[in-house]
Amino acid sequence: MATATLAQTAPATPLRVLTHSSFDLPKELLAQFEKDAGVKLQIVKAGDAGEMVNKLILTRAKPLADVVFGIDNTLLPRAQAANVLDAYSGPAAQRAAAAGMGEDAGPSGVVAGVVPVDVGYVTLNIDKAWFAQNKLALPTSLQDLTLPAYRKLLVVQNPATSSPGQAFLWATIAGLGEQAAFDWWASMRANGVKVSKGWTEAYYTDFTRNGGTRPIVVSYASSPAAEVFYAKEKLSESPTANLFLKGGVFRQVEGVALVKGGNPAAREAAGRFIEFMRSAPVQQALQTSMWMFPAEAGAARVDVMQQHASEPTRFDNPPAAQMAQSKAWLQRWTKVVLK
Repeated sequence: MATATLAQTAPATPLRVLTHSSFDLPKELLAQFEKDAGVKLQIVKAGDAGEMVNKLILTRAKPLADVVFGIDNTLLPRAQAANVLDAYSGPAAQRAAAAGMGEDAGPSGVVAGVVPVDVGYVTLNIDKAWFAQNKLALPTSLQDLTLPAYRKLLVVQNPATSSPGQAFLWATIAGLGEQAAFDWWASMRANGVKVSKGWTEAYYTDFTRNGGTRPIVVSYASSPAAEVFYAKEKLSESPTANLFLKGGVFRQVEGVALVKGGNPAAREAAGRFIEFMRSAPVQQALQTSMWMFPAEAGAARVDVMQQHASEPTRFDNPPAAQMAQSKAWLQRWTKVVLK
């Protein structure tokens, strides 16, 4: 009897989860996972996803986590090159995924041990009321945005300091071709494009929906659904809409993986966490907590996403090999747009 009491009071094994600052799941789901897995979660938030991968690489000799969530398809080549991830072959790595971590992924979507968890699209959002009041037709191409009628209407994020800003730059290069993309950016500079440091500034300060002067903003395909979800009054339709233009849509896929050199005592629990992230309750919850689409093939959409978050039929992502060598693109963009 005393043995059972000791077992019940023994501290649970800690499971260290490294993630980005946008990681957000209901507390009751996380508590249930702890109970089921017999572990104590230690969520280590490491800033944006780029900072998170940097920390993962810098601490590889003495890893600060056992499992990592939030590596996306733009950052995976860096994590691969640094050899900081371990293979995983559990059920979640075998099932079909709605999207892969790279263009060479099979039906499971797994690349280098990273199991897809969610999918999102960086794209242009427009303020519907502004366009209606100003009787201006919506642009039908990125080239339209260089015309006088659209002068000073677009706000983007700096790709050197913002992940959606970087994703949008990459989409322009993949969709238009490198030279044509930088020619377009030069034309946009001449046509008064505004550059904000990050998404928060662009969306909540510069976008006309929130009192700014720019009715077109680089945001996410799920943003119109979030507008409805968080509205103080009940809305039947979103005040914003997606604008899916060629060269203006980037698909982001986030995944979860085992950290090489993590605590062996937590390895089983780390695997269970990977399965947890692909479980039906999490795939449902992340739609209105992290505003991403589920990566589990066939997973149901929650009502607000079903009704107000359209998914594009096409997107423009550069090959992973090019994304891994994007420093030159950032330097060129800075020279063309800011200097």
